[in-house]
Amino acid sequence: MTTNRVKVRFELEPDEGWPPVESEGLWAEPLGGGRFRIDNAPWFVPDLAAADVVEAVADSDGVLWATRKIAHGGRLAVQVIPFRSGPLNGDLQAVLDMFVPLGVSGEGAAPTFHLVALDISPDADLQAIVDRLREGERDGSWEYSEGCVTSEWLAL
Repeated sequence: MTTNRVKVRFELEPDEGWPPVESEGLWAEPLGGGRFRIDNAPWFVPDLAAADVVEAVADSDGVLWATRKIAHGGRLAVQVIPFRSGPLNGDLQAVLDMFVPLGVSGEGAAPTFHLVALDISPDADLQAIVDRLREGERDGSWEYSEGCVTSEWLAL
């Protein structure tokens, strides 16, 4: 990550209460010309992952608002909501720890939200990651959503 980062906000359209916010701010690296490279996996923004490039414009208060995604950076984003009644007792760090050996990074949204955003490299073992996600869903550890995945991922 670069030290020259800014926040870019994304407007969201909640449907039946999800996501629980109307916008999400993500760290990004300014590339010039109103373009920004996203630095972290989103918790709520659909079809967006770290390393994607977006266009954004500043409003009258100086807040940068994304207007569109202009390039996919190759990374994938998956959101995981661990169940407090599940085998991991809802522990966000335990979820992250299960994916680190597979080369996955991420971060939890605690204490505000009880979910984890996984940042997946395109050269990671996608089959192993999908298997682990499905196993956790089967054993009651979590539910997950595929925020930004590729056709290769969907074929697994």
